[in-house]
Amino acid sequence: MAEAAVTPAAPRIGGRGMVVARAGAAASGGYLLYLSFPPRTLWWLALPAFALLAVALHGRRVRTGAGLGLLFGLAFGLPLLVWTGTYVGPGPWLALVVLESLFPAAVGAAVAVTSRLPGWPLWAACLWVAGEAARARVPFGGFPWGRVAFGQPDGPFLSLASLGGAPLLSFATALCGFGLGALGLRLARIGLRGPAGLAGAVAAVLVPVVAGLLTPLPAASGERSVTVAVIQGNVPRLGLDFNAQRRAVLDNHLRQTSRLAADVRAGRVPRPDLVVWPENSSDVDPYREPGARELIGGVVDDLGVPVLVGAVLRPEGSGPRNTALVWQPGRGPVAEYTKRRLQPFGETMPMRDVLRLVNPLVDRVTQDFVPGTDPAPVRLGPAVVGVATCYEVAFDGAVADPVRLGAQLLAVPSNNATFGLTEMTFQQMAMSRVRAVEHDRAVVVSATTGASAVIGPDGTVVAQTGQFVADTLVEQVPLHTALTPATRAGAGPEWVLVVLGVGAVLVGAALSRRARPGRRAR
Repeated sequence: MAEAAVTPAAPRIGGRGMVVARAGAAASGGYLLYLSFPPRTLWWLALPAFALLAVALHGRRVRTGAGLGLLFGLAFGLPLLVWTGTYVGPGPWLALVVLESLFPAAVGAAVAVTSRLPGWPLWAACLWVAGEAARARVPFGGFPWGRVAFGQPDGPFLSLASLGGAPLLSFATALCGFGLGALGLRLARIGLRGPAGLAGAVAAVLVPVVAGLLTPLPAASGERSVTVAVIQGNVPRLGLDFNAQRRAVLDNHLRQTSRLAADVRAGRVPRPDLVVWPENSSDVDPYREPGARELIGGVVDDLGVPVLVGAVLRPEGSGPRNTALVWQPGRGPVAEYTKRRLQPFGETMPMRDVLRLVNPLVDRVTQDFVPGTDPAPVRLGPAVVGVATCYEVAFDGAVADPVRLGAQLLAVPSNNATFGLTEMTFQQMAMSRVRAVEHDRAVVVSATTGASAVIGPDGTVVAQTGQFVADTLVEQVPLHTALTPATRAGAGPEWVLVVLGVGAVLVGAALSRRARPGRRAR
């Protein structure tokens, strides 16, 4: 039986200088990938980022590939996640980045193995998705922040999210970038010899671009529409201690809602059909504090429409719950959604006893929150609303579940006060834009300190507030009921890409074992 064709390994040229050059390419690629993320609109920088990674990894040994992948991950994660240390110091930030960089390191090692196979940019892109899939699940429930898809809400690949979700969007971006790298290697006459190699590299660049351009974005209109109001009450001060003034935060949102009611009566704005408050807008439990319940009920009755109230509930004999309450005029709270995906080291504190030895701030989380279990959407006036509270928007299932259960509109109540004036809020908004296209749903982002926004099903930001100001948005949004292919397929496309990538690694490893030692690159 004839052996499979294998692309020749990159020759040894330049010795130590090439080692430095490859390391520089990997680190530069990681930093370019960071620059492609919001609040910048430089989505296209993701392509040369992966091209540089491709050039660095092609033909390398497994150990070298792991090191180069680690450099790429560090150069990407250090600036992207700097907001995690805003008020707690550099320790947690650095630890998180190092942990998350282990996944690109594993991807780098795997890409090095498959880089000798025909069509290697395809396998490399599959492996990148596999790395993202792994870190979205482990450890501590995963941390999907920084997925390539979340840097592409302004790029030409965005519409692919409606076909295969965030994984397909990441795949298309990485494939195009790895294809560019393969073309660069071709021009430099390193590997990819022959017309087949050239055609494969060109296809890797063009196919995702053409697919993205030919796939239509969801329609901005719907079967019917509703008018939604977003309340951003702001907080008394920056920092971790903002919740020390819990009543002040609640008062801010009560005051802003009262202003909305006055504007409606005066005819300055249309009467909304529903209102969305942010996460933690009532850190005072209205079930246990009669005064808070009376005040919230008063402004809701005054406005005369249902309000989704972000509250921290503290039931007897149980830990606190991060809950969105459906507050009906004249009736009070009638339904609720409790956050299912809790933020480790924020709402829960894994390894508390160990971490206390290095950082006493862990005891600010005095009691772990209790996660919810029901993904069902809630009825808010004329709309069925799926809720993904803050951190949850990064998780595919947390957003898809309520849509499959009938949500016509998505709400993302958030509390970003502890991250100050950082890029975090804009990175999170980019996720909401991708989710809008992925599920063909308008998305309402309501944040205590901003930026709050109303996002159309096509990912367009219809309206947006500033940061650390009190403000209100009133906009008309469509209600959609049809499910996109991505919503129906769930994690299916992701698992297909993962299996393809892992299969390529197994084939590449088998061929490497059969190759002569002299053909292996360093």
